[in-house]
Amino acid sequence: MSNNDQNTIRRGTANIFADLGYGDADTHLLKAELVARIQDVVADRKLSQTAVAEIVGVSQPDISRMLKGRYREISVERIIRMLTRLGCEVDIVVKPGGRQEAFAAIHIAAVPAT
Repeated sequence: MSNNDQNTIRRGTANIFADLGYGDADTHLLKAELVARIQDVVADRKLSQTAVAEIVGVSQPDISRMLKGRYREISVERIIRMLTRLGCEVDIVVKPGGRQEAFAAIHIAAVPAT
């Protein structure tokens, strides 16, 4: 490879995981965005990892790994459940391709604190 090939700048897509060649890049991006929302809640509420773990029902080391970006083994559904246990409401919007209007949003309510 010549020096010019190494210095070529290429415009990426909106999905860094696809740009890096990850399999199932869309799922990786979705999980990353959902985990970022968990990080936002943690920062906003000034929660410790131990408190988050207690609220969502997992161990503190699991929370630590997830917040460091190691969430490959965690399902999207489980991350959404964590968000609802943290008091968030989640809406899922489905819009058929080529249409302006979306179907009614799917609303997942926050789980009341116990």
